[in-house]
Order: sequence, then structure tokens, then C-alpha cells
Amino acid sequence: MTVKPGWQGRFYEDFEVGDVYQHPLGRTITETDNTWFTLLTMNTNQAHFNAQVGQSSEFGRMLVASPLTISIAMGQSVTDTTQNAFANLGVDELKLTAPVFAGDTIWSESIVLDKRESGSRPHAGIVTIKTRTLNQDAVEVLSFKRTFYVHKRDTDGAKSLFPQAATPMSLEDA
Repeated sequence: MTVKPGWQGRFYEDFEVGDVYQHPLGRTITETDNTWFTLLTMNTNQAHFNAQVGQSSEFGRMLVASPLTISIAMGQSVTDTTQNAFANLGVDELKLTAPVFAGDTIWSESIVLDKRESGSRPHAGIVTIKTRTLNQDAVEVLSFKRTFYVHKRDTDGAKSLFPQAATPMSLEDA
């Protein structure tokens, strides 16, 4: 029997300038998501949690809090870009280009803009990507650039911490 490791993410060596990653998980944002996020972050702008205020706005309904949209978009990119990162260094050129509403499904994709060896950490490199997020109608709702430290393959920080059982899994035990 062969153990097949799950997706381990990309390491510094895997990034190539110009590569585009279409992140696999879309996310439908619910009214509950929006309400909880505004409560959690103490966002008191009623456009996010008061239906009357939302209805009287130019949009005719409540808006999703933009930090929630940003958080989901950044999270969507992790599986392809920063699964093996150990530090974000910056988020630049953040643009919110269209409103997001409860019921919208957002998808994100990223392009690798730059990569370089770290001068101070030989076990890592620095990668810059641009991520854009689209709604279900393919309208871009936000974009940003993000720079991060990411481990190189076969360094201590890249080792799997999955515990090794005393006995391997087998069909006989299933």
C-alpha cells in the first residue's frame, strides 16, 4: 500500500512569474456571515446590518462589509499561494471595484508578479502576487497585490508535521 500525501502547497521553487492560479473554492456570502463579521469587528455602519438603511441606499439593499470580502478573497488564495508561507510582508494597491451583497458567490485568482531569494533567510524566498476576485457574474469586485515569505522545499520549515502512527493503515484493518 502506498501513502499518498495530500496537497502540500507550493514552495518557493514552484512559483514562476506569469503563472496564474485559479483558486478552486468559490464562496457564497450569506447575510449571517455579514452580520457576524460586523459584530465581530465592531463595524457600526448600519449599511451592513440594517435592512432599512440598506434599502434606502443607492444599492437598495445591505452591502457586505468590505473587510469580509477581502478576508475571504485572501483566504481563497492560501491553498495555491501561501500554504507554505510564514509571513505576509505587505498588501498593496487594494481596490474595491464593485459592491458585494449577501447571496453573491465570489471566486479568486492570482498571478505571480515577482519572486526573489531572501537575502536574510536562506531557507526562504519572497514572492509577490496580484489577486483579483470575481462575483458569479464575472464582475471584478476587488484586487490587491500581496508579498510574502515562503519556505523553500526540503528546509526545516517545509517538513510535514503529520504524526506517524505506530502501525500503518491497511485494508486488513478497515
